[in-house]
Order: sequence, then C-alpha cells, then structure tokens
Amino acid sequence: MRFTVRAPASSANLGPGFDALGLALDLWNEIEVDTAGSPGDCRLTGTEAALLEGRENLSLTAMHELASAHGRELPTFAITVRTDVPVARGLGSSAAALVAGLVAADALLGLGLERDALYAVALRMEGHGDNVGAAIYGGAVVAVPGAAAPVRLLTHADLGLEAVVFIPEATGATRAARAALPATVPHADAAFNVAAVAGLVLGLHTGDRALIAAGMRDRLHEPYRARLFPHLEPMCAAAREAGALGAALSGAGPSILALCEPTVAAAVEEALCEAAGSACAPGSVRRLRPAACGAHLVPIHATGDHQNGTVPVEAATLAPASRG
Repeated sequence: MRFTVRAPASSANLGPGFDALGLALDLWNEIEVDTAGSPGDCRLTGTEAALLEGRENLSLTAMHELASAHGRELPTFAITVRTDVPVARGLGSSAAALVAGLVAADALLGLGLERDALYAVALRMEGHGDNVGAAIYGGAVVAVPGAAAPVRLLTHADLGLEAVVFIPEATGATRAARAALPATVPHADAAFNVAAVAGLVLGLHTGDRALIAAGMRDRLHEPYRARLFPHLEPMCAAAREAGALGAALSGAGPSILALCEPTVAAAVEEALCEAAGSACAPGSVRRLRPAACGAHLVPIHATGDHQNGTVPVEAATLAPASRG
C-alpha cells in the first residue's frame, strides 16, 4: 500500500476568536506512506525541512496515538514528509502534521473513521480545536468547548476572499506568545470581544463583508502580543488602509493575515511589503485562497501514478473498509 495524505495550513483566531476560530488556507503539507519501503525510514523534504531536523515528528506521533487509542499496531512502513507550511510562524504547521498523521494511520489500519472521530483525537493532542478543526474539515470553523465537532461556518465552497499573508523570516514560539497574556483582562475588553467574534462568525457564515470587517478586531490577546511583535499593529493598519476587510495576527504569530476582496489583493500585498520594510521585519508576502477542503488522501496506483483529483477524508478508500 502506498498513498499520500495532504493537510492544509490554517490561521487561528482571525482577531477576536482566540483558540476558537480557524481558517484553512491553500498551502499544504504532505506525507507519503509506503508499506513496501524500508521499515522506520523517515525522510524530510520541502521548504521547511531544515527547521524540523532533530525535532519530534508530529505525523508519526499522531499515527501511533491513533493506533494505541484503538488497541492496534501499525504495520511496518516508510514515510516521506514534505513540509511547505511555514514552521513556528502561526500558520498551523503542527496541526497540519498531526492531522495528516491521523488520516494516514486511519488508512493503514482500515478503521474507516469519520472526521468527527479524527477531530476528537486531534483536539485531545493539540488542546484546542481551531487549527486542527480547520485542517480536518477545511473552510472556516469555530471550535466550541464541549461540542463533539467544530461548527463549519461556510455554507458555500468559496468565501470569495483572498488571504494576503505576511510571513516573517523570524520564527515565533507559541509558549512565549501565551506567556505574554495577562491572567485577567478588563471586563470592557472581554465584552468587546464577545460582540466582535459573534459578528465575525455570522459574517463568515453568511459572507457578509461588513460583519467580517467589523468583527476582525481584538482586545483579548493582540494588544499584549504586540509587545513581542512590533510589526503587528502597523502592518494591520496598512492592510486596512489598502482596502483589506480586516487584518490580524495569525495564530500565535508572528505572521500577519489580511482578508480582502481579490480586486484589492495586489494593493494589500504591496502595503504589507512596505510596512514590513518600515518595521524592519524581513519576510515575504503570499496570496492564498481559503481551502474549501481539509485533509485528504491521494491514492497512488502500483505504477506510481496519482489518481485524477483528490478524495475527501470520509470518502477516500485504499483498501476494504479503509477510509481516510
């Protein structure tokens, strides 16, 4: 058996939705699994491979976690990991790796698990459902504490917006970004965020641009994290002035994400580049579409040719009773 699993990047929070909102982006990590390969062989490729050398392989960790949860042992296999989602930049690289491993293990073991079951394992491993929810289901999701699955906000395949993302050369540490947050916040700031995230959720669900623009404002974490990332506030302001509906720190940073209409994406990209230069923050800007689908299998024939198209998680079949 040989197959590839793809899992998307994601941006969490989108401003006020701290540890709750996630948006899948059209930038992918891949793992190729080959049961005929040399057992235990693990090869890292892709633009981020150098940053992962010597680190825990989260895809392998997730594969063993799923097998253990079901009282099973994985067959011997070789794995090739292609990492193109920026590492430690607030774009869900760990969630993509983790989710890809869960989908791969499900296929190897022939468990036939639905996405909700994979999400439960991913949530337990990650601790919050924003990035892993987006990576599994695609689109925009809101992870509600106590709910068995995240709420999928998009009722249509395409939000019709572009994400213009500034990706710094410097990496960030989620631990440091969380340590920057106070133990308590003013009641007025908490109330502001409740209203903002409610409007943003409805805006993402209906496609209402005015609600998205009004909702992408935060008082819960960004003001405190701006001390770690001096480029945050000037870049968000520059993106909005160039026509973006909203801009926010992507996850725990240090990347910045702006959502905009495709007609102004070039202007927003230019504004972010100029603001990065003024802030002495070296990096690059990428224009990405939201990813309508989440993690999925790409089966490979014995000849090594990929099948046409991609297969959603719950429909992918590699062997009898095996669904990714």
